[in-house]
Amino acid sequence: MVWAIDLKKKMKIKLHWKLTFIFCFVVILAISAGYFYLDSHLKSYVENNLENNIKHELLLGKNLLENHLKDKTGLMDFQELALNIGNALGLRVTIIALDGKVLGDADLTREQLLAVENHAGRLEVKDALVKGFGVSRRFSYTIKTDMLYMAIPFGKGNDKGVLRFSVPLHDIGLLEARMHRVVGISIIGILLLSLGLTFLVSVFVSRPLSEMSTIAKAMAQGDFSKKASIRSRDEIGELAQSLNLMSEEIKDKIEKINSERAKLDLVLSSMFEGVIVTDDKEKIILMNPSLRKIFFVDTNPEGKKPLEVIRNTAVGEMVDRILKGKQHLATEEITVNIPEEKILRVNGVPIMRNNRLEGAILVFHDITQLRRLEQIRQDFVANVSHELRTPISSIKGYAETLLEGALKDKDNAKEFISIIYQDSNRLANLINDLLDLSKIESGKMKMSLVSLDTVSVIKRAVTVIENQARAKSIALKINLAQGLPKIKADETRFSQVMINLLDNAIKYSSEGGSATISAKVVGDALQIDISDTGIGISEKDIPRIFERFYRVDKARSRELGGTGLGLSIVKHIVSAHGGQVWVKSELGLGSTFSFTIPLA
Repeated sequence: MVWAIDLKKKMKIKLHWKLTFIFCFVVILAISAGYFYLDSHLKSYVENNLENNIKHELLLGKNLLENHLKDKTGLMDFQELALNIGNALGLRVTIIALDGKVLGDADLTREQLLAVENHAGRLEVKDALVKGFGVSRRFSYTIKTDMLYMAIPFGKGNDKGVLRFSVPLHDIGLLEARMHRVVGISIIGILLLSLGLTFLVSVFVSRPLSEMSTIAKAMAQGDFSKKASIRSRDEIGELAQSLNLMSEEIKDKIEKINSERAKLDLVLSSMFEGVIVTDDKEKIILMNPSLRKIFFVDTNPEGKKPLEVIRNTAVGEMVDRILKGKQHLATEEITVNIPEEKILRVNGVPIMRNNRLEGAILVFHDITQLRRLEQIRQDFVANVSHELRTPISSIKGYAETLLEGALKDKDNAKEFISIIYQDSNRLANLINDLLDLSKIESGKMKMSLVSLDTVSVIKRAVTVIENQARAKSIALKINLAQGLPKIKADETRFSQVMINLLDNAIKYSSEGGSATISAKVVGDALQIDISDTGIGISEKDIPRIFERFYRVDKARSRELGGTGLGLSIVKHIVSAHGGQVWVKSELGLGSTFSFTIPLA
């Protein structure tokens, strides 16, 4: 194959040689046509011109002969007259009487003249006597050669006859041969001159084309710096300008394409969604970094099938269905378990161009968080419904009992009304917590961050919860070092965090237990720890303890009147201050809730 290409290069014929060959061929055709045209027309012209000259000389000879006849004084010597006229004109002159007798012939002697046969039957003689002019071509037996004969009548009265001139036809042949030689030499000269001029013209014409060919090759290799320097005001000049313009346009187009490609690469690389593009043979031609990260692809995936790279049969089947035309829009959810469980929604469509399938494109959306939020929403609705149902059922039940006559029983009526009051408070607390949580999450809760004295704020929070602790004989201990720095916080929300955590410590501690508050500086924040001697939290429950409505012991939590939102509110308030909250606990040994608040 390489040999064939090299052979083609060696056999390449340059343009100026092609032009030379073409022009020469055209010139040869034109000269050949001209030669044959001239050959036929010049031969006719020479013969006609010769005949006209002989005819003209024949008239002159007639006049000369008639003048001699007028001036004659005795017997006319026609033989002598024919010789004189023939010598003067260089022609064979024959004088013939009306009866056909030859009176004189410039090419015959007087003895030969006596033996000449009668010429009355000669065609030119008969035409001359009848038409006034006669012409004939034939072989002369007298002088043994082909001749051209032309005859004209002369004289008046008894001195009438026919004057005939004749020319050997081989003289005409010699003249034609000379003409052919001159024309041939002229044609050869014209051909050689045409070859030289054609070569020069072809070189002149092909040089700019060769220059433009070199520029076009450079353009094909990506070099757009070269420009055609042709300035002629013709088609070649226009072609050169068009080539320069095309070079600029192609350069601009390539720059735009590279720019668009760079933008596309930037978009694909910055997309959170994974993208994979295949050709019509299921071979991967593009996979963006996000998808490589999701499936831990650390090798070049191009040219491979999706199943070889992603190792997920659902993706391979989607590509197969799309390329076989079974689905114009394919949507599936797949689960990836390594390194952690992820749920991906995959949308795939075919790539069509001019009604022709060229491949498929799949977009992977990570909907793990969406599914978790959806599950949280479902749990939230279920929990809220459950939390509302219990006090509402209780209120409704006791209210119906009172309406049916229990109002008359004062002791029971008072107890029922007390229960209704407690459940209504429970509903109010739940709704207030829900509203607080909604405000915090939506960013609508306004907080006034000011410099607060840590010790005094904590003591005020403890004062609020003291009665509840005293009722269960829970000892509240405050271990705060002297000279604690001030914190930057919203006093109301900070107190709410303290009260919620202390409330949990008291609720889930047995009677006679204790709750301890301590604080220390950690970096540029103050860490506050609230420890209790309560029931503790199992290891499996700790990751979810700050979720809304999540309870470790649901029965006991409802019995204690909790809404299940306290720790969730704590987490959001601390986060809004720029801090963190966490818990350490062992089942049956109590818990320690810790959080940080930035220093002032």
